Amino acid sequence: MSKSREEKAESIERLQSAAQKASIALVSDFRGLKVEDLEKIRNDLKESNLHYQVVKNTLARIAFKGTAHEVLNDQLSECCAVAFGYDDPVIAAKVLVKNEKDFKKFGVKYGSYNGKFLDSEQIRELAKLPGREQLLSQMLCTMNAVPTNCVSVFANLLRYLLNALNGVKDQKEA
Repeated sequence: MSKSREEKAESIERLQSAAQKASIALVSDFRGLKVEDLEKIRNDLKESNLHYQVVKNTLARIAFKGTAHEVLNDQLSECCAVAFGYDDPVIAAKVLVKNEKDFKKFGVKYGSYNGKFLDSEQIRELAKLPGREQLLSQMLCTMNAVPTNCVSVFANLLRYLLNALNGVKDQKEA
């Protein structure tokens, strides 16, 4: 095996490992970007626990085969890079869409979420949703509101009952 084949096999293995673990894979176009701009995008993605890799289409097709992101194989063309998200799919979409606005030559092309194909518009819509952490906090606030409101209702009932009893007592004393 030549060095080139070994490198390709390692690249396929890394891509396949990332694709198997990731719940979302977003493909972007980076042509025309300066190296510094691409590094800034990578750093943004890394801070959000996302993996970003420039891929060769033929190697990506081999790596994606048998994974949830196999739906991307028919679309892979030209130069592209893939961002893999492991925890929160909304975060991946938010970071890429934000960078799309910051760098005019950078563009989100399409993606895959748990085996479902996403076009660029669906990814932009996904980026508008609140993240997992925000949804959890909203849910906890809602869950906390129910017992709090029940306690308030029962406290008010007791207060009304006490006021009625005091009124009856005052009438009997008078």
